[in-house]
Amino acid sequence: MVRTKMSAQERAKQFMPFAALKGYPEALRQKENVVRPKADLSEEYQDELNRRFLQIKKGDVITVVYYCEHEYLKITGIADEVNKTSKILKVADAVIPFEDIYDVARDEKISFPQS
Repeated sequence: MVRTKMSAQERAKQFMPFAALKGYPEALRQKENVVRPKADLSEEYQDELNRRFLQIKKGDVITVVYYCEHEYLKITGIADEVNKTSKILKVADAVIPFEDIYDVARDEKISFPQS
């Protein structure tokens, strides 16, 4: 049996690093984010948010922008609970304290805080 000599390029491929999880390093880089401070809401804006809360009822489809672990997240879903005593809002699997909410609306016309 005669073996042909392997080219240097083919031989080099044997020693290349193996990535068991393709795309994992890129996914980690995308997840890295800049820590954002929580926005201070003016008293007038807080009053506006309170007015919006009064309009939301269980079962409404709403969009919420809220502060969670050094970033702002946006979630759209059905309001499962609006508990004014505990001051929490439940949307999908998220339990959001009122003090972490930046914006809430029954439609998609809401904004993220500017940094």
